[in-house]
Amino acid sequence: MQDTKGDEFTGRMLGAINSMLMEMMAAIARKDYEQRRDRQAQGIEKAKATGRYQGRPVDADLHKRVTKLLGAGLGIRATARHANCSTTTELRIRDLATA
Repeated sequence: MQDTKGDEFTGRMLGAINSMLMEMMAAIARKDYEQRRDRQAQGIEKAKATGRYQGRPVDADLHKRVTKLLGAGLGIRATARHANCSTTTELRIRDLATA
């Protein structure tokens, strides 16, 4: 029997197989993630249709703080920093107030 420990072909073959297995496992994990997200969205949609899901309640205090800070002339980032929220939340509140 021949020792293949240092064989270049064996090394390349094992490398290719390992790479293929990693890609396959990543694809399976991604598919599982997407299926769980779809099922969750279906469940939320069904619960909303029956009136059992209303989402997160609006933080009225945060809305008041952001509106007040925007009215004082602060910029987006400064408003978010002083109101202790993200700029995305601040923009959402601003857009709701102007709509």
